[in-house]
Amino acid sequence: MTAVALLLGLLIDHFVGEAKRWHPLVGFGNAASILEKAANPSSDTEGKSHGLICWALMVLIPVIAMSLVVSELSGLALLVVNALVVYFVVGLKSLAEHGRNVAEPLLAGDLQGARGQIAMMVSRDTDNLSEQQVASATCESVLENGSDAIFAALFWFCLLGAPGAILYRGANTLDAMWGYKTDRYRRFGWAAARIDDVLNWLPARLTALSYSLVGNFSSGLKCARQQGALTDSPNAGFVMAAGAGAIGVSMGGAAVYHGEEHQRPIFGVGPVAEATDIERAIALVQRTSVLWVLLALGFNGLTVLRLSL
Repeated sequence: MTAVALLLGLLIDHFVGEAKRWHPLVGFGNAASILEKAANPSSDTEGKSHGLICWALMVLIPVIAMSLVVSELSGLALLVVNALVVYFVVGLKSLAEHGRNVAEPLLAGDLQGARGQIAMMVSRDTDNLSEQQVASATCESVLENGSDAIFAALFWFCLLGAPGAILYRGANTLDAMWGYKTDRYRRFGWAAARIDDVLNWLPARLTALSYSLVGNFSSGLKCARQQGALTDSPNAGFVMAAGAGAIGVSMGGAAVYHGEEHQRPIFGVGPVAEATDIERAIALVQRTSVLWVLLALGFNGLTVLRLSL
């Protein structure tokens, strides 16, 4: 049931794409924004506790509700609900579209247009990025979001079903909204950032291994092993390093965030990523999604065979 629902959810995403109206994550994000504005204290002393309580309210209530729903379903109804959950928590087609929306103007020589598109994918300042910096930032975003927006959600779905997928997607969304080290979010968003790190720890490493398996295996693993721990994030470096090594390019380096330049490690090996490498990063994520579906179906088949013996 889990493997079939996973496949159906990804097929819906492929043929339908991201829902333009009434997407549950949009409503979730709006509610999280309202709650944060009301509950984030002006004093640092209560910031962490308020943030943890708000995290629990936003994430655990939907998880419990979904657990109650699926406990009452079986057969086709359960399959449909699970497939729809996969569809709503995974954004494979959307990720590819965002990457191509940057690549197309970049390949056409429209650097300003490409900067405008990459600004919707990354949090760094994009106004003064060069062509190579735009290409590198896009490849980084595609590879990292492949883990965050696709494979980590699939991992928790396979492990805990629809409630697990909702748990992960809610936690990851709150980290994206609250998990910043700014004066406003440093304490309030502390719980959201730490919980997301924990939930992503194993999926990120499985994603890094998967990128290597469907790309240049030795280079991907070598880069992940040597460069993965060089970032402040306990997870992102492994994914980007493995992905860059798997497609044989380098990316990363200095980037400006909120007007301040940050020196970041170089990931991968080989020439600096260019516009044509964006499609290669997208293809790597897509091949990895096929690998995960095949593994899920294979595991499901072995389980059925074992139960029938």
